[in-house]
Amino acid sequence: MTSQPASAASEPQPDLARLLRPVVRESSVSEVAKRLLDHLSAGNIRPGTRLPAERQLAEALGVARSSVRGALSALDVLGIVEIRPGSGSYVREGTSEFLPRAINWGLMLGQRRTQDLVEVRTYMEGVSARLAAERATDEDVARLEEHLRDMREAGGDVKAFVDADIAFHLECANIARNTVLSDILHSIRALLQVWMERVNDIEGTVTGTLCEHDAVLEAIRSRDPEAADRAMAEHMRMASERLQTSIGDLA
Repeated sequence: MTSQPASAASEPQPDLARLLRPVVRESSVSEVAKRLLDHLSAGNIRPGTRLPAERQLAEALGVARSSVRGALSALDVLGIVEIRPGSGSYVREGTSEFLPRAINWGLMLGQRRTQDLVEVRTYMEGVSARLAAERATDEDVARLEEHLRDMREAGGDVKAFVDADIAFHLECANIARNTVLSDILHSIRALLQVWMERVNDIEGTVTGTLCEHDAVLEAIRSRDPEAADRAMAEHMRMASERLQTSIGDLA
């Protein structure tokens, strides 16, 4: 594909803000991502284009800047948008080839897809915990302990808690020493993050989640693959129930 001229790539798409209409649904992160994908698929935003600033997008869509930021982060995970600190968000070159597949998958854009992601994640997290218990070093266990400590110290800071939770699970995948497993789990958890932040508003979630992570950590520390698999399965079962409650609240 021919690269866009530097001058074209450095400027926002001129009429994009006018093309966007306000988002009215509560789950605005998903709606913002859908709206941007619609314009990408319609050819209104060219590869290499710098998107309008978060503030402009938020005003055009009638949503909070945090919703725009979340949507751009999700599109970054999908490889559709590139976020360049200090410069802005850009549509990646080659997006036209990837876009139809991303829209077809519907990743992070619908409740049914969210449930499917949860189902896949349940099995993969179990494999990750089992392999981690088989392969963990003392240094690996120390890093898991640090992530769990960060979760405890997050207090009422939902973002800090979720970040530490994600770091714990990604550390398990790293300890498993399987790059494919690690990459897939990283993508799944990133796409589920908006739901995970909602789940942590449910009463009892933090206490339950900490206890479940404690059990996983203890099994890995003991180098017991069977126990690690069981502990992670129980954590996934409880996490899935909490997620289903969150999704049901939006139905």
